[in-house]
Amino acid sequence: MVALLVFGLVLQPLVVSASEVHESQQMLTTGHSHEGGNHASGIRDGALGRLRPVLMTALVASLGFVPMAFNVGAGAEVQRPLVTVVIGGIVSSTLLTLLVLPALYRMLHSNRERM
Repeated sequence: MVALLVFGLVLQPLVVSASEVHESQQMLTTGHSHEGGNHASGIRDGALGRLRPVLMTALVASLGFVPMAFNVGAGAEVQRPLVTVVIGGIVSSTLLTLLVLPALYRMLHSNRERM
């Protein structure tokens, strides 16, 4: 159950960010962008466009679990490890969304252009 929760929290921002980067790439390709630029600037613009929403979503979700992480009442010995995993998943998904996804998209796009 925890894996399903963390998977859902990871997948949603990744899909939205990939969509934003792809849309930015399409605007550059078709010439509908107001700014001239190459594919790297499209990837950067797409990633920066999703920076604030991804950070805010991760922050709100993480802060929502903080009271359970410091709980000392009944059931705390079960809740603490569970919450630690969920918060770790949120932090790692945020880093993946903001850093790894744009780099991966750029790497895959450059490989496709070579072919």
